[in-house]
Amino acid sequence: MNEKLLKAFSEQINKEYYSAFLYLAMSNWLNDNGLPGAAKWTYVQYQEELVHAQNLFHYLQYRDVPATFKAIADPSGNWENELAVFKNVLAHEKLVTESIGNLATLAMKANDHAAYNFLQWYISEQVEDESNATNIIQKLQIAGDNGGALLTIDTELGTRVFTAPTVPGLPVGV
Repeated sequence: MNEKLLKAFSEQINKEYYSAFLYLAMSNWLNDNGLPGAAKWTYVQYQEELVHAQNLFHYLQYRDVPATFKAIADPSGNWENELAVFKNVLAHEKLVTESIGNLATLAMKANDHAAYNFLQWYISEQVEDESNATNIIQKLQIAGDNGGALLTIDTELGTRVFTAPTVPGLPVGV
C-alpha cells in the first residue's frame, strides 16, 4: 500500500473513532433530555462506528501495514431538540460519505484494487446510514410538537439492536 493511501486509511480510522464518540455524546444528550429510545439508537450507532474503525485497522494489519493515530477531537455538543440531533446525524454522515468516497478514489488512483474492493462495503453502509437519518428526520418533522407522536417515534428508535457487521475483505474472526 502506498504511503498516501496508508495515511488516508489512518485518517479514516481516526474519523470513525470521532464518529463513535460523537454518537456517544448524542446518546448522552438524548438520555439527559428524556429520550431513551433515541439515546439507544445513537448508542447502537456508536457501537457500529467503533466496529467500522476497528475493521479499517484490522484491514491494515491484514495487509501488514502500520496504522498511525492522532488525538480525537472533542465531540461534545448541545442540541436544541431531537430533530436537531438527527439533522446533525445526517450532516455528519454526509461528511463521512464524502471521506469514504475520497478514500475509495485514492485507492482507485493508486491501483490498489484490494483496498478499493474492501471500501465498497463502507460505501454501501454510508448510503444506508444517510437513508436511516433522513427517514428519522422526516418522521420527526411530521410529528412536529405532537408529544404522543414523538414518544411513539422514541419507542420505535429504542428497538434498534446492535449487530456487528461482517465486512468482506477481512478473514473470518478479525
